[in-house]
Amino acid sequence: MKDNKVFVITGATGVGKTTIARYLQENYRMPRVITHTTRAPREREVDGVSYYFENKKTFEEKHYLERVAYGGAYYGSSYEGLELAWQKSPYITIVLDTAGAITYARELGERAVIVFVTVTSPEVLVERVQVRGDDPTAIKQRVESPEFLRDVTLPPDLQNVAYELDNEDWSKTKVRLDLLVNDVMNGRRPQKNQPAE
Repeated sequence: MKDNKVFVITGATGVGKTTIARYLQENYRMPRVITHTTRAPREREVDGVSYYFENKKTFEEKHYLERVAYGGAYYGSSYEGLELAWQKSPYITIVLDTAGAITYARELGERAVIVFVTVTSPEVLVERVQVRGDDPTAIKQRVESPEFLRDVTLPPDLQNVAYELDNEDWSKTKVRLDLLVNDVMNGRRPQKNQPAE
């Protein structure tokens, strides 16, 4: 199990974290780490696929790397969730904010491959979020929030830990991502904190 890796995709809203995670899932058969929540399932959400839906008691029985309370419900990613994903593949993926990525780097060490996704200009992020159809007022609040401002630049705790991936141009992003994944899978150490050309 020590050679197992979790690709932690992190960065600000709109950088393309979900797209990158989906690419890894589809092209490298990397299962997504399923997280836990105490909120009720929405229509078409499936337990063990969308989330592990828990009640307060079962939620507290897990061992969390990180957990938050949001909108009256608890959310968290657990060691149990990691192990269940690693049973399917030695390479798995999760999307986290930078605070979560820092926790994963600290707790899992070399088993966490932190990929910090950026774009050249914050305006690009606003455009992408607008294209998704989000409410303009909500977009303005989000890009001015402390969480967005925290996640838009590489935190000091991830310096020399994270691999920076510029996602301005998706065709170039895929090439860089393929190089990174192949290096990791072949036991090579890609250069960290250097946006690949």
